[in-house]
Amino acid sequence: MDLIALEEIRQTKYRYLRCVDLKLWDEFAGTLTEDAVAVYGTRVFGDPLRLEGRDAIVEYMRANLGPAVITTHFAGHPEIEVDGDQAKGSWCFDDTVIAMDYRLLIRGSAFYQDTYRRDADGRWRISSTGYERTYEFTVSLDDMPSLKFTANRWATPAAP
Repeated sequence: MDLIALEEIRQTKYRYLRCVDLKLWDEFAGTLTEDAVAVYGTRVFGDPLRLEGRDAIVEYMRANLGPAVITTHFAGHPEIEVDGDQAKGSWCFDDTVIAMDYRLLIRGSAFYQDTYRRDADGRWRISSTGYERTYEFTVSLDDMPSLKFTANRWATPAAP
């Protein structure tokens, strides 16, 4: 068993999630192969979203997860199989999405199904990723009258 490859793959997936949540799009791009494919099964958008190529994935994220959309992703319980310079993995994840402009909270869980490839530079990257939800729900922020955001990294600071 290639324990170094397993750890490098885990770190690649964690970096992918961190970069989404912190909106670090250039670093996010570095977690994907140039020909990566992503299929996101978030039902709030209707049919699953399919994106082909690193540039398409990054541009979708950049355009749709701007400062008015707060996300957190937690992934664990990885099951990873390495075969030379290829690997596949499954991850349980929970996420929260707060779309401030739409006053909407989205919560859900799923299992990511990923493939990975070690590129010529020796770094592991995600070559395909996707999930189908085990559950997802939405709640209007307006339905929570006591809700008050006491921190928001991307909010415009209040005037003194």
